[in-house]
Amino acid sequence: MGMVTKIQELSKSRSKVYIDGEFSFVLYHGELRHYGIEEGSEIEESTRKEILQTILPKRAKLRCMNLLKSREYTEKQLRNKLQQGFYPEAVVDEAIQYVKSFRYVDDQRYAESYIAYHLADKSRQRIRMDLVRKGISKEMVEKLLVETEGTGEEEKEQIKRLLYKKRYSVDMDLKEKQKIYGYLLRKGYRNDDIQQVMRIVQF
Repeated sequence: MGMVTKIQELSKSRSKVYIDGEFSFVLYHGELRHYGIEEGSEIEESTRKEILQTILPKRAKLRCMNLLKSREYTEKQLRNKLQQGFYPEAVVDEAIQYVKSFRYVDDQRYAESYIAYHLADKSRQRIRMDLVRKGISKEMVEKLLVETEGTGEEEKEQIKRLLYKKRYSVDMDLKEKQKIYGYLLRKGYRNDDIQQVMRIVQF
């Protein structure tokens, strides 16, 4: 048994339920009525168990599946989405394990696709930073980047394309050169590569 101490409206259709002073879960208003959950009422342990072990896990799994219909997500991204929906941590874990068991979520596959797609337009450092931010382990990212090691000329070609877009000229004002140089550094390109290309490029 527990006491429903607070029901806080989250949207027109859902509310957060607090039991014994602590947040427990989010339910639709129709579900609140169905289970007779209201402030000041007692909640049976069997009811709480059904919500936490049946209703919410099913909903979280469907949420994951619907998200994955439109694009791929890393485990961290999916976990963040569920946490934003106020699912309890145990429910989040169960839903993540469910989609992982069918390989609907596969961080290595996600990273491999991301690297293959962006090698032509992003520096390796930028790719590395992006993937780690998305929740891919540093070890996995390094391993995959080593496996796709190029000639070293790809990034110089990217720098050339970006300089062209920025209307760069070896004769331009020093202040403008420094601005473009900083822009390329922020994109993750190596200092030596930037300086070399900026010295010799001609458009």
